[in-house]
Parts: sequence; C-alpha cells; structure tokens
Amino acid sequence: MRVYIFCVFVFFSLFSCEDDNKIEEEISKINVNLDVERFDLAFSNTSKEDFPKLKEAYPFMFSNKYEDEFWLNRMTDTLDVLIAEKTREVFPDFKDETVEIKKMYQHLKYYFPDTKIPRIITFNDRVVYQNRVFVTDTVTLIELDTYLGKDHEFYQGMQKYIASNMESEYIVSDLSEAYAKKIILDGKRKNLLEEMIYHGKILYFKDMIIPFKTDAEKIKYTPEQIEWVKSNEEYIWRYFVDKELLFSTDAKLPGRFINPAPFSKFYLEQIDNESPGRVGRYIGWQIVRSYAEKNDIDFVQLLNTPAQTIFNKAKYKPN
Repeated sequence: MRVYIFCVFVFFSLFSCEDDNKIEEEISKINVNLDVERFDLAFSNTSKEDFPKLKEAYPFMFSNKYEDEFWLNRMTDTLDVLIAEKTREVFPDFKDETVEIKKMYQHLKYYFPDTKIPRIITFNDRVVYQNRVFVTDTVTLIELDTYLGKDHEFYQGMQKYIASNMESEYIVSDLSEAYAKKIILDGKRKNLLEEMIYHGKILYFKDMIIPFKTDAEKIKYTPEQIEWVKSNEEYIWRYFVDKELLFSTDAKLPGRFINPAPFSKFYLEQIDNESPGRVGRYIGWQIVRSYAEKNDIDFVQLLNTPAQTIFNKAKYKPN
C-alpha cells in the first residue's frame, strides 16, 4: 500500500512539474521593456549648472518643501558623498538585479495582464530603511543604500534582525511584496489567524511572482532560520492550537509572532532564543499553500478569499 501511494504521489508530482515548466516557458516569452534609471548616480554626478536639467527629468524626486539650495548642499554633503561612493561600489552596474526585476514583471504581466511597466529608478536617502521601495503604475523607486549587505559599515548601529534584511537579494522580494499589498484586500484583521493568513497570502504571492527566489529569500530568513521553522513547524502549530491563540484577539500576539523582531515570543527561554521572528507568517504561508494544493482555485481569486474559508478548506496538517 505504501509503495502504491508513493507511486501515485510521484506520478502527480511529475505532471505538476511539467505544467509548471510550461507556464514558466510562456512567462519567459512575455515582452517587458524595462530599463533601470540610476538616479543615485545622476544625483551625485550632476554639477550645480546642470541641476535644473536633473530636476526637470525627475521632478518627483525633489520635494517642493525644499529650495534648490537644499538639494545642491546634499550633492556635496560629506555623508551623502560617502553614501554615493559606497553604493556605487556595491552596485557598479545593477545588471543581475535588473534581470530579476524583469522576471518579476513578466510574472506580474502573466497573472495580471493590465500591469503597467513603470519607470524603475534607484536612489539613496541616508539609509531610511522603513520604506525601501515604492511602487505605482508609473514609477517604482528602490533605495539602494538600504541593500548594501548586513555587515556594511552604515548598519553597524542597527539591531541585527533589521540589518540582516539589508541584502541585495531582497530587492525583488521587497518589490513583489509591495505589489502584493496593492493587490490583496487588506481589511481589518480581528485575530491571529487572520493576521497569519494575510501575510501567508503575501508570501504565496511571492511563490507565484518570484518563483526563482528561494523560500528563505521570500520570507527574508537566513538558511539557518528557514531550516529552524521547517524543522519546528509541527511544534509551532501545536503551540498555537494548544494555547488557543488562533482566534484570539489579544493585541500583543502580532508583536509576538507576526511583526519583525529578533525572535518569536513563545515565553520559553530556549525556544525563544533559537527561533526567528515572524513565525506566524511562515505558518500562514503553509496554510495558504495547503489551501492552493487541495482546492481548484484561480491564483488571483485565492488572494481575496476570506481567511476563514482558506483555513477551513486548507486542511492544514504539518508534517
């Protein structure tokens, strides 16, 4: 009986892989005309005389709250000059990142044909990491000085769990997350389960839009952290169930299991010290994946399916 079940599993897995390969082949043929405009380089290389031309080309990069003198001073400010220099060292050409961004837009166009390809513009802003990317139908902005590598000198005063996310491989992950938040309905989330599934949808969106990235890169975990949550998935789930947390409206729960943090708070010293933050997002991801596998539902429709429906029909059971 076990041999029969294994053979059936392999049979369906092979057909699933074949279907996935066909889809990826179709996606690779989608024409996406995309160039990255290095505003960060243009800003640092522009002379005082040429500044009006730069401002005319990028009016949305210069807030009207400041006079031109403010921006001219920024061009020669010691800190801004150093940031520009270090950014240029890490991103001399941006070729690899451009390839990934193009792949992301090809997947977006496949699943959301009305997606417009915006101007892609890179800039520096003194390491304001809270909003590193910004997407609209016309412009996508990427703050490069927040992707210089977790050990970069600019990040030495930061908490490690924040600095660990400042790697260049997360650029396309952050971009796809920004699009996910535009597309997925974000109603009031009343309990932990709804928080988990909302963030699970965002990560599942990444499964579909940036399938060329690893699970660790999608959720922004280290290889050790992704291995920890995979190995402890059953324990985490059992803890949520046993402690009756899923339908709890306790306002502290997102801080313990959803929001960025150095670790998740089970209130068990050894587990807390070993765990990464945001384990609730990981479990929500697995619930959404289980729902997608067990139900014949369109990807776009799934994104706005109620959390309770997903939970009921996912029949999620960690291995």
